[in-house]
Amino acid sequence: MRFHKNVIRITLFLGIISWTLLVVTDLSLLFADINNMRPGIPAETRLVLLSLFFVSLFFYYRYITGRAERINFIDLLWRVFATGLLATIVSLTIVLFYNLLGDSRLSENLFLKSFFYHINIGLITAFLTSTIMVWKELILYQKSKRLIRLWQMFEYVLLISILLSFFPAANFQLLNNIILALLFILGVILSINLKWVAYLDFKQKWKSIIIMLAIAFFTLFFFYTLGRYSVSDIDSESYPLLPTDMMNVAYILAMFGFTFVYNIFSLLVILFNLPTSSVFEQKLEEVINFQRLSQSTQAGYKVDQIFEILLESSVKAVFADAAWIEVEHEDQQILLTKQVSADKVPVLKEQIREGALQSDGNKSGLGKPLLQRKDYRKSRKKHRLLQLPDYKSVLWIPLVVKNNNIGTLVVLKEVSDGFNKEMVSIIGTFASQACISVENFQLLSETIENERYKEELEIANRVHQSLLPKEPVSNEVFDIAAFSEAADQVGGDYYDIYQISEHKFIIIIGDVSGKGTSAAFNMAQMKGVFHSLAQLNLSPDQFLIYANSALSRCLEKTSFITASFFVVDTQQSTIEFARAGHCPTLFYDNTANKASFLENQGLGLGIIRSEKFNQYIEVTKVNYSPGDIVMLYTDGITEAANREHEQFGYERLRNFVEQHATENPKAIQEALLNSIFSFCNGNALDDDYTALIIKFK
Repeated sequence: MRFHKNVIRITLFLGIISWTLLVVTDLSLLFADINNMRPGIPAETRLVLLSLFFVSLFFYYRYITGRAERINFIDLLWRVFATGLLATIVSLTIVLFYNLLGDSRLSENLFLKSFFYHINIGLITAFLTSTIMVWKELILYQKSKRLIRLWQMFEYVLLISILLSFFPAANFQLLNNIILALLFILGVILSINLKWVAYLDFKQKWKSIIIMLAIAFFTLFFFYTLGRYSVSDIDSESYPLLPTDMMNVAYILAMFGFTFVYNIFSLLVILFNLPTSSVFEQKLEEVINFQRLSQSTQAGYKVDQIFEILLESSVKAVFADAAWIEVEHEDQQILLTKQVSADKVPVLKEQIREGALQSDGNKSGLGKPLLQRKDYRKSRKKHRLLQLPDYKSVLWIPLVVKNNNIGTLVVLKEVSDGFNKEMVSIIGTFASQACISVENFQLLSETIENERYKEELEIANRVHQSLLPKEPVSNEVFDIAAFSEAADQVGGDYYDIYQISEHKFIIIIGDVSGKGTSAAFNMAQMKGVFHSLAQLNLSPDQFLIYANSALSRCLEKTSFITASFFVVDTQQSTIEFARAGHCPTLFYDNTANKASFLENQGLGLGIIRSEKFNQYIEVTKVNYSPGDIVMLYTDGITEAANREHEQFGYERLRNFVEQHATENPKAIQEALLNSIFSFCNGNALDDDYTALIIKFK
């Protein structure tokens, strides 16, 4: 970027300096010639300065002309127009100036005429060079390697043509003609590259035509201006006005020719493409509208916004006079209209129904095409073409999402036969894409909802795990191992251990009815009740009575909790417990080497929400010895089933404990899980499963 700026500054400076020195040199040579003086300046000096001026302008405009990919085509053409207009105004001002002078002596002043001639040379060269560089950007739009090589060859030959000014025209006329012929051929080949014209809309093409006509006028005017200087009768042998006649310079002639040829080619192509501009723009708009429909879900559009795009796109695509969309989506009635009032829609629907009846010969299933969605499935038609009194052409298309017709798109035109096959196909494509976008919107909404649900479940699972003890209590009297797994991401099984004195511990295990988040919520309530009542040092039956009273006030009427409550006295070596409808406790007697179930009566918490609950609570007290095992569990373990629907059951659980009684609680826990999974043989567990294993030392 910095290099380009430096080149622009240097070339502009050289261009100004070389032109100024050229003017001074030519005026000095003219003065010496008029006064029969020997010039002190070599004749080749003016040729060097003229060539330096050409080259400086060439590279100056080459670097300041922006690329067509970054600049609007009209802006590029406008630059050429602005340069040509400025040069033309200056040139016409010079002509006007001489007309005002008339036959005065000043009008015959050779120095003044030579000065104005050099001004014209500078302006015309600037116009031609800037035009050539704009043509370059237009030609190289969507360039290829072959096209780049052709242009580079054209530039090299054009720059070489500058050197021909140093050789006498009479001796090198053949070379001059060869160079001009080669430049003409390359210019014609390059002039057929007009891909940029296809990207102009109708309005831009008209602007381009006007600008191109102006550029053609400027080119012809400047060619005439230089020609007029070349044949001027004041260019005599005694006083040569033109030290270098521009009409004999191959570089200038080549630029005139290429500027005019590409201008004519562009003008003709734009004129020939003008009638198809509206079609091209329509197709481009259809593509854009289709893209809008395709990306509507990603853009965050809602269903009604998607159908608004469909309605607008359909009306524009077929130049419709009116249209509406009627949709029933998720118990929401949507009516969108375009160029027709909502009050008139029922009237038009009635007319369409009558027209459908007449066209179908009163066949059933087609009489109410706009009202009965089931009729669409019977007709199996993607569209219908009808006529109405006010609208001679009516096209209606059912909107189908997930094989369900959710509504209708109706497009109306006042002319008869207003819809051809292409129009019907376009609107059908729009409607299909809109329905796909609606379906994607639904799927996206479901996905977002599922993701939100999963996130909530993960949070609930973390809360659920936080409600359970981190590490079960173990001491010199007993060891405990416990686990709890939910069938879903969260569950309703609960266990807890609380030490109320040095020798007394309370243990609870519970199972909330139901699954998922509601069960986890009730489990959290149970934990709160447990910790509140644990401070009171209650007996097992009192604890369950108070717990039933508390939970009955907050549980739903359809919910209940089964629980077993234990008080372990390590000083008395006793276990006192009560059961509220929970699974019977498994007790292993180490002395007898036998396991049995401790069963007593009890109803689940929340089943009876009155004082009658007290009648169903029974307290049991047992003594334990070293090596004895107490296993508390939920029904998810005993009801675990294999693929033959056979349950793990109580008997297998009892036999399991007897077989692994010599192991520590942690090993028993791992073996129990392996035994259950092996029994289920890959069949998923339907319920939460929890176990608490206590082994006395």
